[in-house]
Amino acid sequence: MINWKISIAVLAIALSATTALAGPTLDKVKARGHVVCGASQGTVGFGAPDDKGYWRGLDVETCRAVAIAIFGDKDKVEFVPLSGQQRIPALQTGEIDVLPRTLTWTLQRDANGVNFTTPNYYEFTGFMVAKSSGVTKVEEMTGASVCVQTGSTTEVVVNDVSSKLKLELKPVVFDNVAATRQAFFSGRCDALITDASALASVRATQSKNPDDYMIFPATKYMDALTPAVRHGDDNWFDIVNWSIQALLNAELYGITQANVDEMLESDDPRTKRFLGVEPGNGKALGLDDKFAYNIVKQLGNYGEMFDRNVGKQSPLKLDRGPNRLFTDGGLMFPMAFQ
Repeated sequence: MINWKISIAVLAIALSATTALAGPTLDKVKARGHVVCGASQGTVGFGAPDDKGYWRGLDVETCRAVAIAIFGDKDKVEFVPLSGQQRIPALQTGEIDVLPRTLTWTLQRDANGVNFTTPNYYEFTGFMVAKSSGVTKVEEMTGASVCVQTGSTTEVVVNDVSSKLKLELKPVVFDNVAATRQAFFSGRCDALITDASALASVRATQSKNPDDYMIFPATKYMDALTPAVRHGDDNWFDIVNWSIQALLNAELYGITQANVDEMLESDDPRTKRFLGVEPGNGKALGLDDKFAYNIVKQLGNYGEMFDRNVGKQSPLKLDRGPNRLFTDGGLMFPMAFQ
């Protein structure tokens, strides 16, 4: 004989599982009225205020995507500039809600209070040197002094490279981005180390003559720069993760800022689910079903975001390289919106 009371209870649990319960971070963010994001101390292309004080960059727009998902407004956000040493403690203590600030996904960070979401940029660590030094590769850097920002994975890279290749590199450590870069350009260090894309930004925007400097890889390894949230709030993790995934999926589906309204009429089931024409995805996160539509409407897709901030439409003109979609031979892999 069927126990209908038990069956109805099980059905109710199954149905409720399709609707997210708001976590403490989402409640806090909604009550405040905006998202608080960690930002760089000024890396053009990734995170820096323009001449009118408006924050721009790839990491900045990643944060704006989260604000759009929650509030439907890319400007419902506050940016807090943080040094490499400050950024993780600021996330862990709740000073910021999300950290989309060139943060490398590592085991020890992942195991110590930080949850990584979806990488928004893949990059190698690089050295920048003056061409006049005659150095063209890491093996030629014996005895070189290297400007390093404390609290970054580059401290480990300098030590690893120096030990492995017996280079006797001399780290000169600074506690903030500005001091590290200023020391390099003033001649205090022979080399500057950080993500190669950040080096390209520094060379293009802060050197007197960009052609006087060259950049080369510090190692053969690629890093996943990944926005992070605190441990302990699965709903917030999901919201940040799927806000980034919305940018990637839009590019995969061929949805752009220009055609997103037209795509609302698409007969493709995936597109209809993605744009919220067929309900369910937003509800599962505790958001409006059109959260992905809103993100694309205000920011475009990942490719558009890349091009205007660091790619062909930007002063940096960086190649997509590993940041292409997997369908184009890159590492960006959109997850299923269903």
